Amino acid sequence: MLDEQQCKRAVEVMNEYLSAPPGQDRKTPLEVDVELDKNRVNVIEERLKPLLADYLSGKIALADFKSRVDGINKSNKFWGFNGIKGQMFFNMVVNVADDAEECDQELKSALAVPPNEQIASSRIKTFLSYIKRLGEQWVSGGNTRYGVPKTGSIPFFLSYFWQIQDREVWPVYYTTAVQTMTDLNIWQPTEDIAQDYLSFKRIHEELVKLFSETSKRSFALYDVEHVFWFKRGNPYDTAEAEPEASGPSVVKPPVNVALSADPDRLPESYVPPIVAILPAMARHEEWVVEAAKRSGTSLEKAFEKNIDAALTILGYETKLLGQGHGRVPDGWALAPDENYAILWDAKVRLNSYSLGTDDRTIREYITTQSRELRRRYRNIYYVIVSSSFADDFDDTIASIKMETEVSEVILLEAEALVAIMEAKLRAPLQLTLGPDGLQRLFTKSSGLTTAMVREYLV
Repeated sequence: MLDEQQCKRAVEVMNEYLSAPPGQDRKTPLEVDVELDKNRVNVIEERLKPLLADYLSGKIALADFKSRVDGINKSNKFWGFNGIKGQMFFNMVVNVADDAEECDQELKSALAVPPNEQIASSRIKTFLSYIKRLGEQWVSGGNTRYGVPKTGSIPFFLSYFWQIQDREVWPVYYTTAVQTMTDLNIWQPTEDIAQDYLSFKRIHEELVKLFSETSKRSFALYDVEHVFWFKRGNPYDTAEAEPEASGPSVVKPPVNVALSADPDRLPESYVPPIVAILPAMARHEEWVVEAAKRSGTSLEKAFEKNIDAALTILGYETKLLGQGHGRVPDGWALAPDENYAILWDAKVRLNSYSLGTDDRTIREYITTQSRELRRRYRNIYYVIVSSSFADDFDDTIASIKMETEVSEVILLEAEALVAIMEAKLRAPLQLTLGPDGLQRLFTKSSGLTTAMVREYLV
C-alpha cells in the first residue's frame, strides 16, 4: 500500500523513536514502552481477556461487564479507554438503548474477535447501523443530541476489545495514530469507517515488516503504535526529555511557531500561531518577553489576549475582564447552548504556580462574577491557565468549591490548552463544547495536563 516516499518517511520517524535519548527517569522512550507493553499483556491475560470471555459466553451481565471494564481501565491506564471513544461511548450506548436485551446481543456480536477481515468489515457495518438507529430513536424521543453515541468512536471501541483477544492481528484504532499517519502523508482516511479500519490494519502490518527489516529488530503492532505515539506525543509516558545543561541566558529570536520544526518540510500543526505560542508565554521565556515589548504590550496582557483568542476559536462566547475592571477574573468563556460558563485567570510563571498564594482574591471575584452567571448557567467552572502547578492545591480547591458557586476548579497547563485546540481544529464537528466533548474535561477538579487531554481524546 505504501510507496517508496511513504516508506522512507515512516522509517525516518522509526529511527527518531529508536534513537531518542533518555528522559528524566533515565529511560529511553523504547525502554518505557517495553515496560508499558509488559504491563498491558499482564492486564490482558490476567483480567481483561477472562472478563471478556465470561461476558461473551453469558456468564456475567452487561452492566457488570461494563462496570468492571471501567474499573480495570481506571486502575491500569494503558489504552486510553477511559476517554470519549472508549468508556464514555460504552456508557452512552447502554444509556440510550431502550431494549436492553437487543443492546446486549448487538454488543456481544460486535465485540467478539472476527476470524478474518471480511467478517470484521461486516461487524463494523452492522454495529454502525445499530448505533445510528439508537441515535435517531434517542433524538426523536425528545432528548438532546449530546447523549447520542458518536459513530466515529466505533473503530477505536471495537478494536480495543479485538486486540484483547488477539493483539498480534488487530491494532487499536487510535486517533493519535490516524492523525500522525495523515500528517506524514502515509494515509488519508475516508468516511467509510469499516474500510478505514482495514486500511489502518494493513498499513500497520506493512510497517511491522518494514520496521523489522530496516531496524534488524523484531517489531509488533504495539511497536508500530509506539512510533506514532512518539511522533505526536505518548499520552501514557510521563517522562520528560533530559534538560539541557544550564548556561548563560540568551534571548531567542522570534520564531513563527506555526511552521514545522523542520524548515524543509510543510507544517503539520493545525494550531494557529496566536495559540501555539501560549506555552512559551506561560513559562515567561525571555524571547517572548522581548517580543511583547517590541509589540508595545506586556507579556501578561498578551498572554490574557491570546488565551481569550484560543477560547474564541474553540467556539465559546468570550469577554476579557482583567484589564481595567478591578478585582475580577481575566475573562469569561460562555457556552449558552451547553448551559455552562468558564471564569478564567492567566498566570505567567517561570516556575510552577501555587494556588494558595491568591486564594482570597479568587474567592472574592468568583463570588462577584458568579452571581450574574448563576442566573443563566447551570454550571460554572473556574479555570487557571499557567505553565505548570505546584502539587499543593487539593485543600485550596476544596475550600473554593465549598465557599463559592463554582462547580469545579481546573488548573490548566498552557500546553494542554494547545492540545485541546489541536484536537478541536482537527475534528470540529466531532469534538463539541458539550458533555460529550470538551465540557467533560472540566467536570473534575484537578490539574489538567497535555497527557490527560491526549488520553481523554485517544
